[in-house]
Amino acid sequence: MVTLTVISRAGIERDITAGPGLSLMEAIRNAGIDEMLALCGGCLSCATCHVNIDVLRADALPSRSEDELELLEGSEFFAANSRLSCQVPVSEALEGARVALAPEG
Repeated sequence: MVTLTVISRAGIERDITAGPGLSLMEAIRNAGIDEMLALCGGCLSCATCHVNIDVLRADALPSRSEDELELLEGSEFFAANSRLSCQVPVSEALEGARVALAPEG
């Protein structure tokens, strides 16, 4: 199991655990964090699961696809560590990560 901290849009921190085989989006939703809208259900057709992953962990994750990058760049809240959580697999690379839900926009 991987433990990470999810930071809500209001700045409230919550530690969650997740096992491999899930996406980060699924792990956050399974933990009962309702702010994770993920309207497309992980089909890479919206950006409602936009998160910012702490920079130390972001470099250890798989690279963004062109489709993911295109959706993220359309957000006014795009940052170097922005990811669509539906595209990030839960793995040891996320152990101890701090994941902030991006502002809605």
